[in-house]
Amino acid sequence: MLGPEGWKATMDEKIPEVTQSQEKTVVASPSIQASRETPKAPKLEEIRRKSADYLDTVRSGKKLDPEDKNRIITHTLENFDDYFNRGFLHYRKSVAEAEDFAAIEWTGQGSIIEDIMGRKFIDCLGGFGVYNMGIRHPKIIAAVKAQLERMPLSSQELLDPLRGFLAELLGELAPGDLQECFFISNGTDAVEGALKLARLYTKKAGFISTTGGFHGKSMGSLSVMGRAVYRKPFQPLLSNVHFVDYGDIKDLERELKKLTDLGEDIAAIILEPVQGEAGAVVPPDDYLPRVRQLCDEFGVLLILDEVQTGMGRTGRVFACEHWNVVPDILCLGKALGGGVMPLSAFMSTPKIWKVLEENPFLHSSTFGGNPLACAAGIAAINVLLEEDLAQQAAEKGKYLMERLGSLQVAYPEILKRVQGKGLLIGLEFTDRFIGYRVAASLFKRGVLVAGTLLSARTLRIEPALNISYALLDEMLDKLADALKQIEKQIEKENREKAPKDKDVKESKDGKDGKGD
Repeated sequence: MLGPEGWKATMDEKIPEVTQSQEKTVVASPSIQASRETPKAPKLEEIRRKSADYLDTVRSGKKLDPEDKNRIITHTLENFDDYFNRGFLHYRKSVAEAEDFAAIEWTGQGSIIEDIMGRKFIDCLGGFGVYNMGIRHPKIIAAVKAQLERMPLSSQELLDPLRGFLAELLGELAPGDLQECFFISNGTDAVEGALKLARLYTKKAGFISTTGGFHGKSMGSLSVMGRAVYRKPFQPLLSNVHFVDYGDIKDLERELKKLTDLGEDIAAIILEPVQGEAGAVVPPDDYLPRVRQLCDEFGVLLILDEVQTGMGRTGRVFACEHWNVVPDILCLGKALGGGVMPLSAFMSTPKIWKVLEENPFLHSSTFGGNPLACAAGIAAINVLLEEDLAQQAAEKGKYLMERLGSLQVAYPEILKRVQGKGLLIGLEFTDRFIGYRVAASLFKRGVLVAGTLLSARTLRIEPALNISYALLDEMLDKLADALKQIEKQIEKENREKAPKDKDVKESKDGKDGKGD
């Protein structure tokens, strides 16, 4: 089998095969348009054969032999490098070059993921917040399978009862008078819908967001993103978007007063109750209540993005419930589909939603709220409540924070801060290089964690809410072992570096004193 260097060299040296018919096509028509012609019969037959092979892999229930595993690993690496988002492999080095073989995920259950080579990992990443109910929860899988036997997608004309069932459950579950909802497939679309609804209702165009805020990467959602690295390549984005420091209520109040004095119309303030991608940042306890108060005072809507914090993640069903705050518009996603189907939603009050009643097709989605996704969502809410996952998150989060706090005290030169709420926890290291070392060390020890998209120094711990204490203890032991090893490595590097620094200093001092 190929190790990391082997497959990389293979891909670099690979020469595409060209059939005789393709050669003739190029000679006869060398223009760019030739490459866009309908594939010829031999190529179509090759694609058909490959699709049949891949389908056999998907459907096969047999145990893979070493040759099968090698073939899948090789094809996966080649296909990612050639066809899917080129650069992804090199960016995610810890999983692309894991020991002797690339880490190809193959199966999972609960809080354990197994790669194609049979290596098992404790999942403390949770799909960035997707797996609140764990991987392949039996009740959610059963619901989706049952619906698949009846009707997989909507006819778009007849009424789908599951969409109504799920809408009722969410309307009753949501805080305050949030009742009306619209289903889509991912979090950024939920934010897009929320921004559109806010503009439509208020007849105003402006928004206020926060530094460090993450709301998705479509053009509208990106416009309220609080980090330049994702915004700058696509500017100009939506105009009339203003930013304040997250957690700083005085900054928000100043901005609102200034914009009001200047006659700038603001439709809504959008923020996360707990900032996920900024590193599990929890605001001061009086922050959200004061934001709600300022919104009412200045006549702007409050949009809370709970795509990552909702469905029990922070220790309450919705994170805003920690502070008894009800937004005007609520965005949900990730775990809403139970870790089985893509599903998201934005919700609001009957009063605000009235602006969509005249033409409900002002906002629509072909796949949003499809029967399979709604079946998963219904089952996810049932599991959330029957297993009391929010309470589990609160208790396990408290346990983890105490244990992680002890590690921070033991390794203050490495682990700078532990923060978060429930089972959305961020470990902030002294620099991003140490953070990467910790992630890689845990990976080698069979624990999956990852960085946050807006804070390179912060690793997230975001496991399933029903993860066992035994697995949490195993993760903590492996983290302690990793920190101990890294501390020794850093001490060794510093000792080796000291004589070199001394030589450089003495050489510099000698040159400086040459004319004495």
